[in-house]
Amino acid sequence: MTTVAVAGASGYAGGELLRYLAQHPNLDLVAACAAGRAGESLAAVHLQFTGTSWADLLLVETTADVLGQADLVFLALPHGESAAIVARLPLSTMIVDLGADFRLRSADAWAAFYGGAYAGSWVYGLPELPGARSQIRSATRVANPGCYPTAVALALAPLAQAGIIELMDIVVVAASGTSGAGRKASDSLLATNVMGSMSAYKVGGGHQHTPEMEQSIAIAAGVGITDVSLSFTPLLAPMPRGIVATCTALLSKQVDPRKILMDAYANEPFVSVLPEGQWPHTGAVSGTNTAQIQVAVDHHTGRVVVVSVIDNLGKGAAGQAVQNANLMLGFDEGAGLDIIGIAP
Repeated sequence: MTTVAVAGASGYAGGELLRYLAQHPNLDLVAACAAGRAGESLAAVHLQFTGTSWADLLLVETTADVLGQADLVFLALPHGESAAIVARLPLSTMIVDLGADFRLRSADAWAAFYGGAYAGSWVYGLPELPGARSQIRSATRVANPGCYPTAVALALAPLAQAGIIELMDIVVVAASGTSGAGRKASDSLLATNVMGSMSAYKVGGGHQHTPEMEQSIAIAAGVGITDVSLSFTPLLAPMPRGIVATCTALLSKQVDPRKILMDAYANEPFVSVLPEGQWPHTGAVSGTNTAQIQVAVDHHTGRVVVVSVIDNLGKGAAGQAVQNANLMLGFDEGAGLDIIGIAP
């Protein structure tokens, strides 16, 4: 068995990660770290573990000494906190970072959207991107993608790689469930402000995931990041989890985008292109590491429209982290992961 440890175990992504690890046949949890709730039992922090063999597992302080006992460490920490922990871990420790610290290849983009010291970049852990799977298999440290960027890259990367869309004219409007904002209490996430209401936020290019989306599209197209321009408007939806991303781009060639997407994902275990006329909904992927996609062409404007849905805590975070770990460790890629949603 390969030993693993989790930092940030008290958060939503951390809890989902522990759920996957509890059913994983090859991974043995040796420590669940949560600085703010150390000393509490797992079931007290995540009620879904009540009645399980893990219910009385005690969360412990987040230290490099504790994490360094494991063969592989999952970091589910707030953005900007992973690099300091990584610097104190042994070089032999394998790491999957669910935060943003090592995702961006551009120091300027990090400074503009996150601020603080730039920690560098690791192998980008979206296995479905062209050439990514082999890089992940040979890596010891992997940067897990963000939730919005995962949904957008899955929708557009095959079209960008095929060279059929205008890379400087991409528009994305995407809605996320409230768990995407993390577990920290805030007025904007109170049930009275969220239930029965939708709202936009960080409008006008200010969302920190924008450069990561542009980077993924650039990787797929084989161009520089400055050759991609993407306008992103995020929405907060009155649901606990899930992302639905509506992605549009001007078509540069008269080809069938559906065939390109079907060919790209024909052998991908976690991505499905739905039959024509059937549109994806978040409930179908809730609790899973899967994505569902549908595509149409708006002939009036000459734009392709791709809608993708994922669970922001699954394929958008914890599920993808386990998928990456499986590749890094040479396990079956789907080990421990759910592929059937819980809709309705």
